[in-house]
Amino acid sequence: MLEIMKKILILFTLAGLFGCFENKAQNKVSNGPTYGYNELVPTRTQEQVEQFATQFLSYHHYQKFKLDDKFSSKVWDNFLKDVDGSHAYFTQADVESFEKYRFGVDEDLLEGDLTGAFDVFNLFRARYKQRHTKIIALLDKPFDFTSDETFDTDREKAQWAKSEAELDEVWRKIVKSQVLDLKLSGSKDSAIVATLKDRYSRWESRIAKWRSEDVFQSFMNAFSESIDPHTNYMIPSTAAQFNIEMSQSVEGIGASLKNEGDYVAIAEVIPGGPLFKDGRAVKNDRIMAVAQGDTGAWQDIVGWLTDDAVKLIRGTKGTVVRIRLLPGDAPAGSATKELRLVREKVKLEEAVAKGLVVPFKHNGKDYKLGVIDIPMFYRDFEDARKGGDFQSTTKDVKRFLNDFKAKGVEGVVIDLRNNGGGSLTEAINLTGLFITKGPVVQRRDNNGAVDVESDTDPELVYNGPLVILQNRFSASASEIFAGAIQDYKRGLVVGEKSFGKGTVQQLVDLDQFLLSPKTASTDKKASPNMGFDQKEKYGQLKLTTEKFYRVTGNSTQRKGVSADINLPSPFDPDEMGESSQPAALPFDQINTSTYEKTNVINDKVISKIQEKYEQRLNSDPAMKQLVDDLAEYRKTKDVTVVSLNEAKRKAERDESEKHRTAVNKLSVGEKDSKDKDLILTESERILCDLIIQK
Repeated sequence: MLEIMKKILILFTLAGLFGCFENKAQNKVSNGPTYGYNELVPTRTQEQVEQFATQFLSYHHYQKFKLDDKFSSKVWDNFLKDVDGSHAYFTQADVESFEKYRFGVDEDLLEGDLTGAFDVFNLFRARYKQRHTKIIALLDKPFDFTSDETFDTDREKAQWAKSEAELDEVWRKIVKSQVLDLKLSGSKDSAIVATLKDRYSRWESRIAKWRSEDVFQSFMNAFSESIDPHTNYMIPSTAAQFNIEMSQSVEGIGASLKNEGDYVAIAEVIPGGPLFKDGRAVKNDRIMAVAQGDTGAWQDIVGWLTDDAVKLIRGTKGTVVRIRLLPGDAPAGSATKELRLVREKVKLEEAVAKGLVVPFKHNGKDYKLGVIDIPMFYRDFEDARKGGDFQSTTKDVKRFLNDFKAKGVEGVVIDLRNNGGGSLTEAINLTGLFITKGPVVQRRDNNGAVDVESDTDPELVYNGPLVILQNRFSASASEIFAGAIQDYKRGLVVGEKSFGKGTVQQLVDLDQFLLSPKTASTDKKASPNMGFDQKEKYGQLKLTTEKFYRVTGNSTQRKGVSADINLPSPFDPDEMGESSQPAALPFDQINTSTYEKTNVINDKVISKIQEKYEQRLNSDPAMKQLVDDLAEYRKTKDVTVVSLNEAKRKAERDESEKHRTAVNKLSVGEKDSKDKDLILTESERILCDLIIQK
């Protein structure tokens, strides 16, 4: 990070950027329309940060993006999507009135001009207030649920309404659909009206209370996420919340949350926390309601800000909180599921690997297998720096492997499902337990320089049959480890294609960076701290600075690690993971590293194991049922048109829930009930087949 600071200071000195801070942004005159309802305006600090972040990302982001009309248009579309992604407030005429800003975003970013962003949002607030009045009036009238109306819930792809009357009809169906959802959940009519009036009043209050920094963060992320999905800007309050979550010292359910449209959604399930141990929630699931204790009343939180929802969900260690979840991949109109969780103090050191010796019968023969579950790649860096004993993934797994050998284990499964990554050092060292030595991963920076990270320890801890189990949510360091095992032909990778995140991010604390005395002292002509106010807070910037490559030279970006044996999955490869993000950096290749394959796994071995696996798919009742259920689930999960007829809607929900039972069978929380974890069971069968091949 010190090198980044040096480079950016040289850049700013040469470009005279800070002189630009003192004139262009300050003298820019707004030429947009003026709207009422407590009009928001950008601050001087926000204009400064806009300029700084633009120059910083232009110079230091891995992707050499071009600030031009094409990029401007992309940013503008992203911002409109963030403001009114449901196409439910603006009309076509409103959107057309903002077209004058579309191709000027590149200049605005460099000049610190936020006129267009604030004009859009101020009009949105006015439209929102008008719509709120109409919605409350709608709720005072009864709905007819015997008619054969339908409603398409995928508003993001809808055309902008041509008139207010057309929008009124859209909203009549939106509200009717919401009333029907609550009705089918067992709520009484009076409670439904009260719940929805409270929900919409809360939404209106939320919009009314938005501050200029909220608009600014939205626009800056429309910009940064047009470069790549892992680059973003956090306003000071968001940065503070992020730092709290990273410390993992709070007491709660073990999840980081995000706002996604009108919902509070799960951004990450923290390994080792109550939600992780429950096993029924995954990233992008939406929290619809929260209740305290075993008997507390449900509080609807649709439309809440994340900060407010967190206050409701967190609490004293040992207390009970219940949440109603709507799965993120559930078809429209699906029922929620209720989770009872006991709050705990969540710390990353609790999310450690677990090893188990499993007696297993396969084709009439008894085997002794070792199963190691790794929820994340952890390493106590502080204790490691001190030179003493410290906890790490590699140390724990090495202990399990030695124990397995002592107990006569014949093969090992390493379960990486839902492992989102962690320490790169641990991914490298863990690979070293299964190979003698050699390169594990390559890293390339934004200047094209390539570093090869290698295992230098010649000790081979385990050389027996090995299966790596992964799913679509195995990412980053997980992919480095699985990819290396596969490239060295050391073990068999089974499951789904991994997530495909092959990039590295760095966090820049703008408060420390911009207000550093060293920053001011590097340019004698500049005013103290280059015009930045010591009393201000500037937030944080997260940007992509490097890319990962396998020893073969292939990037893990977008493509991830493909399984040698593909097990049943609820997802098509491109609908989840990195490749589903429009701005995700591309897959590419660099030169291969010099390494020696073990050839434990070859095409002949894979072919024989694949043949036996396919035979089981056609003969094992549980696997056949899982495959059939997942096929039906894939057919229904993308259906967005729902009936507004009560009887038909109930039938749709029942059918949807029946097919979701297949997805529930893929739960990978605590594995106390192994017979329900069909994917792990099948991985153990594959391991037995591999043992025979050896």
